[in-house]
Amino acid sequence: MSVLVGADTRLLIQGLGREGAFHAARMIEYGTKVVGAAKPGKGGSIQEGIPLFNTVAQAVDATGANTSIIFVPAAGAPDAILEALDAEIGLIVAITEGIAVHEMLTAASILERSTSVLIGPNCPGVISPGTAKVGIMPAANFSTGSIGFVSRSGTLTYEIADLLTKSALGQTTCIGVGGDPIIGFPTPDAVRYLNEDPETEVIVIVGEIGGSAEEQAADYMRAHGKKPAVAFIAGRSAPPGKRMGHAGAIVSGNSGTAQSKVAAFEAAGIPVANAPSEIPGLVKRALAGR
Repeated sequence: MSVLVGADTRLLIQGLGREGAFHAARMIEYGTKVVGAAKPGKGGSIQEGIPLFNTVAQAVDATGANTSIIFVPAAGAPDAILEALDAEIGLIVAITEGIAVHEMLTAASILERSTSVLIGPNCPGVISPGTAKVGIMPAANFSTGSIGFVSRSGTLTYEIADLLTKSALGQTTCIGVGGDPIIGFPTPDAVRYLNEDPETEVIVIVGEIGGSAEEQAADYMRAHGKKPAVAFIAGRSAPPGKRMGHAGAIVSGNSGTAQSKVAAFEAAGIPVANAPSEIPGLVKRALAGR
């Protein structure tokens, strides 16, 4: 069983420019049902086999789209998110990076009153290997199996998925939640979804310095975990007070440090890898101990 995306995903593209068109083609090749694209002023036409609609609401009415992926540039992406929320699309994946924090705060306040799920922004997306891909991740790195995977880092998502695949550890669903300070679906929510998925046997949690999402995920697993988990924290060598990589990877005082995150996972009985290469071995140990 997959979470968030699967055989019933009907995907709408918001932002069918150069990047959007390239990745739309890759998602179609993977088998994802791309049912249309929102492109104001181009409604009624077709681009590369994809029907175009003037608005998201029109696309939803005509196609039954239940998922949207946003490639709109940062200046217009907040409005694209709000339009998808207004159309009550169940899952929205915002690939766009560089969205201003204050604009995401506005979107987040509306999201709180919505039944929609927003992944991102500044994320690689979601993939349920062998079933559906809604994102920009290289499909060859992923394979079907029983490992659930959540990551704040896009490139580490690809690298660790490849390590798992080469170790014959396929995945149920991999969720790249995004690295911005304000995101729609933080690590604890993704962990909860995977914890409730009956086909996921082990959860891999890849975090970063900054914020408290990993500590919250560890607390959740300590109280409610139904299956073993393995963790890795990127940025453990970051100098104090420095930001490494993502906008959300900011350490303030003792909050959000690698040490605090590692300690939280260890207190929850979750082993923490020192390097990505250690993750497959820890996962195999967790499977053997079930």
